[in-house]
Amino acid sequence: MRLLIIEDEKDVCAFIAKGMKEAGHIVDVAATGKDGLFLATTESYDVMIVDRMLPELDGLTIIRTLRGAGVKTPALILSALGEVDDRIMGLRAGGDDYLVKPFSFAELLVRVEVLQRRMASPAHETQTQLSAGDLRLDLLTRKVVRGGQEIELQAREFRLLEYMMRHKGQVVTRTMLLENVWDYNFDPQTNVIDVHISRLRGKVDKGFDTALIRTVRGAGYVIDDHV
Repeated sequence: MRLLIIEDEKDVCAFIAKGMKEAGHIVDVAATGKDGLFLATTESYDVMIVDRMLPELDGLTIIRTLRGAGVKTPALILSALGEVDDRIMGLRAGGDDYLVKPFSFAELLVRVEVLQRRMASPAHETQTQLSAGDLRLDLLTRKVVRGGQEIELQAREFRLLEYMMRHKGQVVTRTMLLENVWDYNFDPQTNVIDVHISRLRGKVDKGFDTALIRTVRGAGYVIDDHV
């Protein structure tokens, strides 16, 4: 795996780079936001580890810029800011995971490996269209169509629908959604999932004879060709 570490704390950067190299990975490092952005846009990496607070350009700006340019390299954000709002801000900026300092290297390594596996999975590489009944989701154009009618979705709604359609016919639990759609490794104890499911139903099922999304009481949610 080829990694890019963007971290201005020399000791932290050296610690991560040494551990990753010992694990058999190729590592490039950048000590400023501008240098990191340059490497991320001119070289190819499997995963980026990006510190949030950096000189010249902060980590969130780097990630937003990359996502805006169509660069999809998974990014794990490192930060001493560990409140829920801080995590949410990082994930909304386009980060794929968020780890709070101080951290265990073993945990960092596992998280990086998970991001790499997720990006390299056959489903991620080859499957560009998903379907459930007369509902179609195109991963390349980011379009959702049902019964010939295009449905406008917000980014989080699209991600939620994509995850459910990838698991069509299977019950997806609250924990699964929190970890894979919101990238939470904890339960924030809010009704965020219920709210988004309700909004998604209002767009996907409203006005159609068949409801594709249903609640499995005490278990989670499922989307299928029919109910």
